[in-house]
Amino acid sequence: MTVETKMNVTLIGMPAAGKSVIGVLLAKRIGFELIDTDLVIQKQEKRLLKEIIAQEGLDGFLAIENSVNASIEAERSVIAPGGSVIYGRDAMEHLRQISTIVYLRISCEELKKRLGDLKDRGVALREGMTLEDLYEERIPLYESWADVTVEEEGKTPGMIVEEICARCLGPDSVRVS
Repeated sequence: MTVETKMNVTLIGMPAAGKSVIGVLLAKRIGFELIDTDLVIQKQEKRLLKEIIAQEGLDGFLAIENSVNASIEAERSVIAPGGSVIYGRDAMEHLRQISTIVYLRISCEELKKRLGDLKDRGVALREGMTLEDLYEERIPLYESWADVTVEEEGKTPGMIVEEICARCLGPDSVRVS
């Protein structure tokens, strides 16, 4: 399955896996638009993610996230949803229909190094859950929805973009620069 057949790429993965950074670089590289769905949610709701979670509760936030992601209309776009998008079946089925889904896999150890305050970032974390619990819960979901999995360990953002291009767009898309 290539991007040409679906005309969009969706990046999924844990918070701090680099979806937004890789999304920007990939969009620039292939001439696509970037849609950061966390920003779409904040614009639509006129609140920060952490405010939505505080006011609506986790389930309320997840319902909003599912609805927004299920209604994304895009063509020739890199879509970078929040890490919790995989809890929304409507959203994921829609994203699967309109895009090639790329899972950016990161180790739990690397994740701990990158993440700051989880609540301040607007991470969808149930009461009493640790980062390790969240990681273990989400990995099977990311893997089940992914068309392509890219291992991030030991790779620069540029190397990750090259791999996505090679695996989703074919060898002619890869430029050595």
